[in-house]
Parts: sequence; C-alpha cells; structure tokens
Amino acid sequence: MCGIVGCILKEDDDVAPILFDCISKLEYRGYDSIGLATFDGGKIHIKKDKGKIEEVDKSLNLTDMPGNFGIAHVRWATHGDPSKLNSHPHVDEENTVAVVHNGIIENYLEIKEELIGEGHRFKSETDTEVIPHLIQKFMDEGNDLEHAVRKTIGVIEGAYAIAAISVNEPDKIVATRKDSPLIIGLGENGYYLASDSPAILKYAKDIIYPEKGEIAILDKTGVVVHDEFDNAVNKEIETINWTPEMAEKEGYEHFMIKEINEQATAVRNTLTQRENIQNIIDEVGDLQRICFVACGTSYHASLTGKYLIESLAGIPTDVILASEFKYSANTLNDKTLVVFISQSGETADSLKALDVANKTSKTLGIVNVAGSAITRRADYVIQTQAGPEIGVAATKTYVAQLTSIYLFAALLASDEELLNDLDNVPDFIDEVLLQNDLIEELSKRYNYARDFFYLGRGYSYPTALEGALKLKEISYIHGEGYAAGELKHGPLALIDEGIPVVVIIPPGDNYRKTMSNLEEVKSRGANVLAIGAEGDESLESKANAIISINPDVKEIIAPLVYIVPLQLIAYYITLEKGHDPDKPKNLAKCVTVE
Repeated sequence: MCGIVGCILKEDDDVAPILFDCISKLEYRGYDSIGLATFDGGKIHIKKDKGKIEEVDKSLNLTDMPGNFGIAHVRWATHGDPSKLNSHPHVDEENTVAVVHNGIIENYLEIKEELIGEGHRFKSETDTEVIPHLIQKFMDEGNDLEHAVRKTIGVIEGAYAIAAISVNEPDKIVATRKDSPLIIGLGENGYYLASDSPAILKYAKDIIYPEKGEIAILDKTGVVVHDEFDNAVNKEIETINWTPEMAEKEGYEHFMIKEINEQATAVRNTLTQRENIQNIIDEVGDLQRICFVACGTSYHASLTGKYLIESLAGIPTDVILASEFKYSANTLNDKTLVVFISQSGETADSLKALDVANKTSKTLGIVNVAGSAITRRADYVIQTQAGPEIGVAATKTYVAQLTSIYLFAALLASDEELLNDLDNVPDFIDEVLLQNDLIEELSKRYNYARDFFYLGRGYSYPTALEGALKLKEISYIHGEGYAAGELKHGPLALIDEGIPVVVIIPPGDNYRKTMSNLEEVKSRGANVLAIGAEGDESLESKANAIISINPDVKEIIAPLVYIVPLQLIAYYITLEKGHDPDKPKNLAKCVTVE
C-alpha cells in the first residue's frame, strides 16, 4: 500500500524539493507517515515522522535537505503503529544503508531473530528494518550495493518494492521488486523511481517497468537493469500520455469531486476502445463460460457485467472475489475467459489469481494504469481511459470499468441498440452533474445518520452495493446495499423511524416491484431518498426526497448514470461530517499486499 520514490539528478542540485514533490503525489497510497533520505558530505541525512505530509513538512521542513540523490516514502502501516521510529526510510545501526519499502516481508521475524543473534540491534517494530541490516551485512562481506541487494532478496520472502542507498557507493540508487509495483523514469534532468506514475509525471514520461527479480541501478549517467543472472536487460521504454495537470486538483477542493466531474470524459474516452474490444472478442473465439475476478469497487462493476453478459449473450458468468479465487480455480478450462478488473493493475490478490488462471484459461485484464503488472501478464488487455485517479474512493475509474464491460457485452451479443445507447451516456452524466448544488444541499439532511440502506433490483443492485461502499469508505457511516427483493428475508427488521433508505428506481421492467419495496420501507418510517426518472409523479408522492434523472436513461444503462448522484451524496455527507474524502482512515488506493 505504501508509496516509494527515488531520484538522482544529473547535476549537483538539491534533490529534496523534487523528492518531496514526487512523494506528495503518492499520499493516496498511505498517509500514516512520511520520510526522506538524501546523501551529502559522506553521510545519509534523514527526516521522517508520523502524520500527513503537510503536517510533517510544517514541523521538519522536508525540502531543506542536502544532496543530489535520495529516496522517500509514504506509509500505510502494517507492521508497527504509525510512529517516528516505524516511519521509513529505515537504516542499519551504523547509518550506512537507507531503505524504503512497499510490501510485506513475511519471514522478517525469523530473519530479525537471526540478525539479533549476530549482534544487530533494531529500533522499530517494522518488517522493513531487516532489509537495511541484511544489505549492510552482505556489503560487509565484500559485496557491492547491487549484489548485497541481490543476496537480500534471496533471503526475504513476501511482496516488495525496495530502493536502497549506501554511503559506501555514493551517486547510486539500487531498486528491485516482487509483487509490488515499481516504475523507473527517464527524465531530462535526472532518473527516477516510483510506485506509480503520478509521482513523476512532471519530471519523466519515458518509463521502464522492471520485472520480478530484476535489479535497477540508477546513477548520474543513466539506468541499467540486470536480470537474476547479472545480465544486462534491454528494457522497452514506454511513454506515458497523461499530463501532469491530470494529477493536480486544478482548482477543486478535493481530488474526489474533481474526478466525479471528469466521469463524462472518462466514458467518452473509454468508448474509443470499441475496435480493440471487438478484436479481442474475435481472437478469443468460442466461450462456454466467463469468470470475473475483482475486489471492492471493481467487484461491483463485475456484478453488472454478469447481469449484462448472461442476459444479452447467454454465456454463464461468475463473479469471484480475488481473495477467494483459489477455491474456484479447479473449475477453469480452455473454454473459460477469466476477466481481471483492477484500477491499478497491481492488486496483489488479483495478480496471484491471474497467475493461476493463465495455466488453464484465456485471460483478459481491464485496467486503468498502462504498463501495470496485469497488463503485462494477461493474454488480452482493455485499457480504460479514465486518466490518473488520486482519490482513494474510486469514482471515474468505476464508470470507465463499467463502460469497458458494457462495450464487451454489447459487442459479444452484437447488440447495436445498446451500443447506440452508450454514446448518450456522457451527456446523461453531465446532466446529473448540473444538479451538484441541489445534491449538496440535500446531503446535509443526512448528517445525523448512523446507518444507511441502499436498495436496487437487477442492474441497479450492484449500483446499490457501490453507493453503500462509497458512503462507508469516506464518511464512516454504516451503509449496506441490498437486492430489493431480499428485504423480507431479513433486512426489513433493521428499518426504523428516520433511517435513510436510498431506492434506485429507474424506469423499466423492475420499476413496479421496486416501488412496492419503497412503500414497504416507507410504511415502517424510513426516510426515503429515491433516485428515479424526472417527472415520475408516483415517485414524487411517495419518497421523502428525489434526485431526478433524465427519463431517457433506460434501465440497462442506468448503472453508468445513477451512480453519479450516489457518489456526490457520499462526498457531501463526508464534508458535512468534517472528514477528508481523499484520505479515508485505514484505507489506501492500491492494495498490493494480501
């Protein structure tokens, strides 16, 4: 979950301001603590502490550090509470090696015990601290920094992206990865490494993607990558087409509201993938089964995909949580297409499942980040066109994923009517966004709530799940989404006077039954907020409040449009409660550990 950055400048300029700027762009990956390490005057300089970036910088002045190369880290705590001692970078006891690390070292306790037996002393509770001690140990045995890192990764087990510097080899950064993301950037003024591209967009757009076990050596003259046998690897250089401005707030108060407002553009851009998706369908050929594998928000997008593919194309379709995939692996065969959906393309559970699926089935990745691990491992790739998403709670990447799934289902079923309907979705989303002020005012009514319920049928059921997830992620209000037909099977017992119930009720086949469910909760005292078609007089007479959607939005495409007001409700309730929607507690953007 953590974020790491490294930079070495070609000239003898101070690197700290650049490191600070880069690591600030990764705060969505963790904000328990921040730290920087630079090298100058024959020693490693470190500033670090727990807290959000702006708080720590205010007390430590992180940009005021000497040296033209260094490493930086933002932390999402796993081993050890957020504290100054547990913050990265970590060093060996002689301060000769500094390391930043994203991931988990599974066998760190055994390593730590052995090192303590050899006389090493530890300061933190983290798993990471064993890494600089191992590197220092292997350097003391006569290895250079690169080969000390090589020996270290031969000892540690788990997921990691690591960057290390040493006082014994100035003007050099050594980095490696296994099951955690790492990119190398080639800039005009220097060379960079990072967990994710938004960190370095301002400085480098030419990117190298190291594979598992490869080691990258950065110095003033360039970047060299070696494989596990010390052979130089000629890495392909890819260019990121995102602009630095895409990773900035551009006048918005938060990234989340900016990204909600970018959703129409995300859909328009993703619709350009039609030809690529048709080519994938043609290449895949005959299918007897489709299996979606995903987590969180992507799981909800996948559920919509199940409804679409089974109803339009008649192909049996399953949706499996990536963390539970191993229990279904024996059902795969060469007539199964396994679809992995991930914003980052680096989700740890999904990557493990992908490696299993590749042994028996055709695999497809639907991913937003170019060059990410899923894009390199899957047989086929659909690149969503949402641009960088910084807010931890997914918004525009969700609608971009849905758009890709809709295109895939419509093309698979040769459904021209649905394809034509999709072209209208961006305009429908823009119409919803025009109601921003109304939704903001409406949201203030629900600041009192401790519980929220969301109801939907058919295509609207996954939307109910996603609306509830958005609310609990950022406002910390307990939210639950239910298939409306399940009310009498238990959830109705929870409905009490004044409890907010959001009913997603687009016009279509499920309208009448959903209206009956609305009346059931209303008669038991629920405060009903309906999301439905403009001009629906029946709905207006029965709901406590309504957010109206263009009546031309058909039930089948409602998930792409009706989610937008639910995102806005979650956002504005969060502001009303005084929380930061971009930095929800205990969460980070990319889950790279199991």
